[in-house]
Amino acid sequence: MTATYNRGQSEAPGRDSGTEVREGRMFGWKKKRHDSKMTLDDVMSKLRPDLSRESLGVGPDFPGVAPNPLMSSDARKRSAELRTGALALGVLVDWREVNSNPRAVLMFDVETSDGISFRGIADEDLTITELTRLAPGQTLPVRYRPAVMDHYVALARDADPAHVQQLSDEIASRKRTPASHATNA
Repeated sequence: MTATYNRGQSEAPGRDSGTEVREGRMFGWKKKRHDSKMTLDDVMSKLRPDLSRESLGVGPDFPGVAPNPLMSSDARKRSAELRTGALALGVLVDWREVNSNPRAVLMFDVETSDGISFRGIADEDLTITELTRLAPGQTLPVRYRPAVMDHYVALARDADPAHVQQLSDEIASRKRTPASHATNA
């Protein structure tokens, strides 16, 4: 359908009264709905580029940050699994506030008792006090899912301090062992 609009009919004399021709519908453009199918990850990367896989430092297998974890059944299931996950230590690399709840995405360099290291992402609701105490380089206990290994971790707020210290000692002794072999060789 072609519509012709004459811009000069209601304008004052002496103004441009050219004719403009537009293709499309009279009250707006016809939207093409089937040209591109954007995924939730595509929308999130446009709305919050600071939460994209690239800016978080994780690979393409990372499922992404849920816009609202309370509404996502996958996020609720993941949170339940992480509450009972294996304990590891995470060194805080960076964080991003997601909203004013305050909800934050925390990025960790995680090391497990098995010697596996990976970039971990925790999507946490924090108090204002906890948020102000965050500092890069902090070591915090986290939980992860060894069977999945999808970069998701959760703060292990319920972890026994004695167990965390034991894990820290194991990781530290493993780091010292290769160095001592290298100096003896």
